[in-house]
Amino acid sequence: MTEAIVAVFLVVYLGMILGGLPFLQLDRTGIALLGAIALIGMEALTLEEAARSIHLPTLILLFSFMVVSAQMRLGGFYDLVTRRLAALPLGPAALLGALIAVVAALSAVFSNDIVCLAVAPVLIDACRQRRIAPLPYLLALACAANIGSAATLIGNPQNMLIGETLRLSFAGYFLEAIVPVLVGLALTWALIAFASRGHFAGAPDAPAPEATRGDVPSDLWQTTKGLVVAFGIVGCFVFTPWPREVVALTGAGLLLMSRKLHSRDMLGLIDWELLVLFMGLFIVNHALQKTGLPATVVADLAAAGVPLTELAPLAGVSFVLSNLVSNVPAVMLLLPSATHPLAGPTLALVSTLAGNLFIVGSIANIIVVDAAARRGIAISWRTHARVGVPVTLATLAASSLWLAWRAGGGG
Repeated sequence: MTEAIVAVFLVVYLGMILGGLPFLQLDRTGIALLGAIALIGMEALTLEEAARSIHLPTLILLFSFMVVSAQMRLGGFYDLVTRRLAALPLGPAALLGALIAVVAALSAVFSNDIVCLAVAPVLIDACRQRRIAPLPYLLALACAANIGSAATLIGNPQNMLIGETLRLSFAGYFLEAIVPVLVGLALTWALIAFASRGHFAGAPDAPAPEATRGDVPSDLWQTTKGLVVAFGIVGCFVFTPWPREVVALTGAGLLLMSRKLHSRDMLGLIDWELLVLFMGLFIVNHALQKTGLPATVVADLAAAGVPLTELAPLAGVSFVLSNLVSNVPAVMLLLPSATHPLAGPTLALVSTLAGNLFIVGSIANIIVVDAAARRGIAISWRTHARVGVPVTLATLAASSLWLAWRAGGGG
């Protein structure tokens, strides 16, 4: 049975690397789900064991913030913020800095993927109206969304998983992460501004026709309601001992009770595929853990001088795995080894910042590239890498120095 479990695990994670499997119309979610089905079908796990292996608090937290973000999208919040930002009387470099700051702040609360999905098309149209090239701002959007999301335990799915599994303090994590995040954002602005010097001007393409823009009308009441609930949830996280998943789910329930926004529209914006991906990977990883092989591999690595219980090896393996299989599967694999007091912040920062390296490193990057393509802007992997690689190396270096200082007793 061990051999069969390992075979399923390897096929699933090969699919995570490739984004699919040859000859089959499967994406990462489909592969993870099929792997879970195979393990249950071959009786490697009972249905009850599979259900228990799913970390429900993480899924509830993720779902709840998807509802909050749906409220903000339907209320036109992201569109309004982007248009107001683009209208500021700033020069190109200053506007770039303002965009990075605003996107990072939004991503820390409302999730980087949602922010990119809502902001990218409006940003392109706004840049064209100002007769400035959208490309530097799109690259800044993706990078800032990823970096900003690392600031909190609700900024992205892997941070939610880390926070819920390790039961990290919300405020405590923020205090650990905010310095490297702020330094990383400043470095991102400097690198993109330098790389784009002389390339800000001009808008070679005409603005998209009005009918294809898809702007969401601003609704002050719906936006205000979403903001009040969102910051109420965060306030409870910081100042109360109440379970985060229960608080977030309660907030989501309040938002679903609306006289204007239909629950069908709210739930239609939920990323159900991501939730299914989580469930499938929880089951596949649990089955592998049952075999005892991961513990053996960790022990062998420690004997070879790569102890994953220490920060440097954990960070290095997290960086490599995040770019091989994506950050969520990487974090799931490494969480059992996260025993160091700073292992949670290390995993969260490294797995998130590593996502800027290449386009496929994070969903946020892919969302921005797809949005650009729909409006006639091609962002090749080389174009992205010219910014993504230096941004990733610089931000990881800053984070590594900070974590090394903290591990050495700094602060």
